[in-house]
Amino acid sequence: MKENKKNVRLTLIGILAVMGVLPVVVLALMRLEGEPPRLELLPEPVAIGMTMPVSATVVDERSGVRRVWVGLYKDGKETVLFEKTYPGSVLLGSGTQKKVTFAFTVTPKELGIIDGPAVFRVRVRDFSWRGWFNGNKTEMERDVVVDTREPVIDVVSRAHYFTQGGAGAVIYRLSEPCPRSGVTVGEDFYPGYSGLFKDQTLYLAMMALNHRQGPGTSIAVQATDAAGNTGRAGFRHWIKSRRFRADRINISDGFLDWKMPEFQEDITVDAQTPIDKFLQVNRKVRADNYLTLKSRILNPERRLLWEGAFLRLPNAANRAGFADSREYRYNGKIIDHQVHMGIDLASLAHSPVPAANAGKVAFNENLGIYGRTVILDHGFGLFTMYAHLSSIDVTKGQMVSKGGIIGLTGTTGMAGGDHLHFAVMVHHTFVNPIEWWDGTWIQNNISAKIEQAQTPGG
Repeated sequence: MKENKKNVRLTLIGILAVMGVLPVVVLALMRLEGEPPRLELLPEPVAIGMTMPVSATVVDERSGVRRVWVGLYKDGKETVLFEKTYPGSVLLGSGTQKKVTFAFTVTPKELGIIDGPAVFRVRVRDFSWRGWFNGNKTEMERDVVVDTREPVIDVVSRAHYFTQGGAGAVIYRLSEPCPRSGVTVGEDFYPGYSGLFKDQTLYLAMMALNHRQGPGTSIAVQATDAAGNTGRAGFRHWIKSRRFRADRINISDGFLDWKMPEFQEDITVDAQTPIDKFLQVNRKVRADNYLTLKSRILNPERRLLWEGAFLRLPNAANRAGFADSREYRYNGKIIDHQVHMGIDLASLAHSPVPAANAGKVAFNENLGIYGRTVILDHGFGLFTMYAHLSSIDVTKGQMVSKGGIIGLTGTTGMAGGDHLHFAVMVHHTFVNPIEWWDGTWIQNNISAKIEQAQTPGG
């Protein structure tokens, strides 16, 4: 059948060519092109909240874009959200706009649209002569829900006592599932997760105050639903201020000769002298290492893997504290300032390093200033870090029991002597490890809240 139609078409073209009308036929065939416009809509709507920005791109390289229409069908009524006709000639079958981009914002309340199910529709036409000169058509329809109500947040945990540079936990209930919820601390955000409790409306957020966030830091629970509506809830809390120690580190030529070759691949050609190389490592490499850490702990385990107080390196002395403000000197002159975000523990050289608590190996690589490093994921955004190791005895993804040996202390990275750099992170923030060595602190500030939320009627 198709072959017969093709033969007929060719025969007609041949006859018309003999009659001298071939150019008209060729033009007609061109203007009767059947390629519909291409439509890209961002985002493809699923839910529409108080406001929903929409942007779209339409491409029609052959005939050009003729008309765009967007509407919302709800309760038997069609509401126009956007419409525009673009310049061109139907007679010539060509438009001037081969690609158009447009944007608009849907505001249901201003349009008199109430909450509930609806249909989001888009229709696009080009300047083709197809469809009795109406053009090729592209249509899109999506079932959506109009939801202009903010999620309701109920903070169920109590006794929120925090310390500057410390951690904490907040448990809250949401009135609806929200793709993003958690605790805001100043400008920082700590996500909350469901799944720990039988009641799936309950969420646990592990949160932190960094070493600079003291009394007066704003703290609240925030949740954004699928429609983009955001709710916030404050809660009573107390923040204890804390002052951290100042420290001075003298950089010797011997240290530079020993350590800088280890960072040769990280140093640019602009750093010529040993002290220039040191400064580049102490600043840029340090900052890059932190970004690497953040990227490796974005998806924590959604289960509590740890229990009880965290272990400390046995028979070890503290050599440097959390949030020590370090002043670096070379030949008697101050050359740099940094903050030490962990606790340095020194024992015998190449001492076995136990896992502070049960967890999953999230990282086991060499990491710049930290040298050979292991990071354990303890669940819900809590991590411990073990740096400057001489050897690593665990693999990524491995489950490690509390007290299980993960490696040996060493001098890798920027360590000036054999020791363990031990750090605790709550999501992206380093916090004071001393809290996590204290079973009473853990019980009062973390475990008791979880137990209370797990108790019916608690």
